[in-house]
Amino acid sequence: MNRGSDDQREGPRVPLVLRVRFPDQARMTEVTENLSRGGIFVQTDRLFTVGESVGLALSFPGLLDPVEVVGTVAWVRPVSPEAPGGVGIRVLQAEDRQRLGEILSAPGQTRASDRTAVPAEGYRVLIVEDNPHIIEMYSYVLKKLASGELAGKVPLEVHFSPDGHHALQALRSSRFSLVMTDLYMPVMDGFALIERIRAEEALKSIPVVAISAGGPEARERAMQLGVDIYLRKPVRFQEVLETVKQLLHIP
Repeated sequence: MNRGSDDQREGPRVPLVLRVRFPDQARMTEVTENLSRGGIFVQTDRLFTVGESVGLALSFPGLLDPVEVVGTVAWVRPVSPEAPGGVGIRVLQAEDRQRLGEILSAPGQTRASDRTAVPAEGYRVLIVEDNPHIIEMYSYVLKKLASGELAGKVPLEVHFSPDGHHALQALRSSRFSLVMTDLYMPVMDGFALIERIRAEEALKSIPVVAISAGGPEARERAMQLGVDIYLRKPVRFQEVLETVKQLLHIP
């Protein structure tokens, strides 16, 4: 669908992965794919009509309190094997554009009350996935983060578990900064793993990203169980990178 000539003049779109909640949703949460001062692209399976008015709230755990804006549907991306479905929302009101500008002015920063120093021992990320090709992609993203934003000055260790059972053993025996998990795996699936993490006092504060090809039901269940962010496969390099940076509070 034609995105319209106006979209080409809105300024650069920044890949910020933020939670999106629509007012008529009791529980389900979507995520952004990118953001500019003039609009937002939201990954969603919901059906929208071009020209429809949409209100939404943007937030991110430890990064951003909910920011409410209103926009108009400018274009719709159908679901495809290459990318999840989504909707481009143009923001026209000056006050809403200002709110988006404030988000863009400090990407990667946390609220003052939540800001923490980089851990002296560095970061340890646990990837829970049984597909070697996907593991390779996530590993590449984290290596780029280690050599790029962290400039090799802060250790970033990447560990792997093929299922929830092995992941739980690893989490109970070592400190981890972040868990990235699939949902559909043998032995113990990602849903059970998330539930166990959020139920154990020593683990419940660890940020968890669920990355899955599951539909709206899987996303809703994962969010109810307590994941911080749900990304729909196939995911893009930049989505994974920005999600990890934001959850680890890396500028």
